[in-house]
Amino acid sequence: MAVSLERIVSRLNKQAMWENGAVVGSINDDTHIATITFGHALSNSLPGAILQQLAEKISDYGKDENVRIIILSTQGDKTFCAGASFDELISIKDLATGINFFSGFASVINAIRKAPKFVIARVQGKAVGGGVGIASAADYTLASTHASVKLSELAVGIGPFVVGPAVERKIGSAAFCQLAINASEWQSADWAREKGLFAEVHESTQALDQAVLQLANKLAASNPEAMQLLKQVAWAGTEHWDELLIERAAMSGQLVLSDFTVNAINQFKAK
Repeated sequence: MAVSLERIVSRLNKQAMWENGAVVGSINDDTHIATITFGHALSNSLPGAILQQLAEKISDYGKDENVRIIILSTQGDKTFCAGASFDELISIKDLATGINFFSGFASVINAIRKAPKFVIARVQGKAVGGGVGIASAADYTLASTHASVKLSELAVGIGPFVVGPAVERKIGSAAFCQLAINASEWQSADWAREKGLFAEVHESTQALDQAVLQLANKLAASNPEAMQLLKQVAWAGTEHWDELLIERAAMSGQLVLSDFTVNAINQFKAK
């Protein structure tokens, strides 16, 4: 079957859009549901610029009176998010730059925390490091059976310091330590559901998408004031995270400069 020129051009444009990373948002004015999709050609890894755009988009939709629910998703089928961009990590040469980069994850988590709307995460594939942090920060996370999780930071000489509070809040200290310490091991989507990171796990991406839309539509028809108050109650005790996560960013910013971390990242990139 012949493929039209328009379809070829459209496919190439999409590939080009994700090559260096992008954040795309849209609002359905009829349902009051906003969808944010981020991605990068390298397994949806996150450079600093994409982290900033993602945090800003979440914050903007949180303030938009026409939005009642925010869906957070990534492009592609295999990987939800590979976490920090190794290319950017290896380019960090001073503490200020390191703190600035890791503060990007703090900004995304705090944007989700502060948004007066529920954020639903659609996790269609594997999540690593910062990707686990984003999935944990969401108010309700749905996943597919392919959505294994791993906090790999220790394996490259740093630690899940910035995302740690979000992950620990969702799954508890014991499970967080299991992920953080056993940094080279994947945990299954069923494990993540049992620990509370995922609220639901679905057998296919199609079933996942149906469940995400069904929940989003149901919530969009609910009382916005009640949802806002419920979110405030759910996030009680995290008011200090603006300061805490920046302190954690400084820890990672210092460690990323070490010879151990530089060598470990180069070894990972060479695989």
